[in-house]
Amino acid sequence: MHILFISGQEILLVLVLALLFFGAKAIPDIARVFGKGMREFRKASADIKREFDESTRELKQDIDDVHKSIEKDARDIDDNIKKTTNN
Repeated sequence: MHILFISGQEILLVLVLALLFFGAKAIPDIARVFGKGMREFRKASADIKREFDESTRELKQDIDDVHKSIEKDARDIDDNIKKTTNN
């Protein structure tokens, strides 16, 4: 098992050291605090992503409009060239 380039033996060593350093009673509290921190981090990153998506929505729409306009102009030019070469 490799999590962030940490082997199973290294994880086991860290857990044993934490058990020795903090004691068996403190480990659940530490895990609980760590879990809360991870939830808050995920929530904050989701909020940042949502705000970024909302703030760039108008820019994306503008780019799509320009893209469609360019495609239409390219088709018109292509049609005009085909008409000119056929005549």
